[in-house]
Amino acid sequence: MKSFLIDRYKKGGALRLGESPMPELRENDVMVEIHAAGVNALDNKIRDGEFRLILPYRLPLVLGNDVAGVVVRVGAKVRHFKPGDEVYARPAQHRIGTFAEYIAIDEADVAMKPNNLTMDEAASIPLVALTAWQALVERANLRNGQKVLIHAGSGGVGTIAIQLAKHLGAYVATTTSTANIALVKSLGADVVIDYKKDDFEKVLQGYDVALNSLGKDTLEKSLSVLKPGGKLISISGPPDPDFATQSGSGWLLRQVMRVLSFGVRRKSKRRGINYSFLFMTANGEQLGRITSLIEAGVIRPIVDRVFPFERTNEALGYVETGRAKGKVVVAVK
Repeated sequence: MKSFLIDRYKKGGALRLGESPMPELRENDVMVEIHAAGVNALDNKIRDGEFRLILPYRLPLVLGNDVAGVVVRVGAKVRHFKPGDEVYARPAQHRIGTFAEYIAIDEADVAMKPNNLTMDEAASIPLVALTAWQALVERANLRNGQKVLIHAGSGGVGTIAIQLAKHLGAYVATTTSTANIALVKSLGADVVIDYKKDDFEKVLQGYDVALNSLGKDTLEKSLSVLKPGGKLISISGPPDPDFATQSGSGWLLRQVMRVLSFGVRRKSKRRGINYSFLFMTANGEQLGRITSLIEAGVIRPIVDRVFPFERTNEALGYVETGRAKGKVVVAVK
């Protein structure tokens, strides 16, 4: 099958379009004919080698972390899906590979595609929606009346997180550029900080939760926005000891993560704030709940551009500029 592969880690390197063997279909797997694949900043980070310590992939590697398509075969123990089903998923992190014609995925990580979305739209959803869900629902336990700051509101995670937070009844503040103010307001943001004009840490205070997807400076400034007992959740690092333990990292890597996160953990503790790093995981049950919200009109996808499969490298480059509104998708079929 045709696929886009990494032969070696290289910052900014191009993926190679080549032939790969068909994936192995295990007894709990569904084989999906890929119609569309979402493109994420995570793809570029994996390509660049940023996660080689915590995600030790065997090269060559087919890249891609979001998929929408049609089930063509099922394993012997699959009970919830059948050939012909239209599905979407974020494959487990050790079984990625959606920049290809086919992928085998454990049925526990798969959900039926929302019936009101196209394949391209559906492919934009899984990774960012699961990230928002696991941060706001599972980790933050965000409740009605609470205040949440969502950074980079016009990005892939931000556009979904704003909508989910509003559904949960929260008061939402977000940061974005001047050009995207109207977009984030249309998604439900109550307060919009134009980061080119204002410093969010001087405007906001008394927040319960902050979701960070940006760099170290933004992460540490977010502490001043939170009230004692608040939660600072970061999807861009640094990894903390809890994540190291959950991911099964060895002793040396656990110590490295402890050192990397020491500064922000110490500052958080002084302010009575809980800091945690979130690396989202595949979860078909949660994605099914997100499907219900999409079909009910609570959450809508924001797709910036759709690239044809042969221009996957261009799609990665566009995501890398940081200018995309919502998600970028590759149309495979």
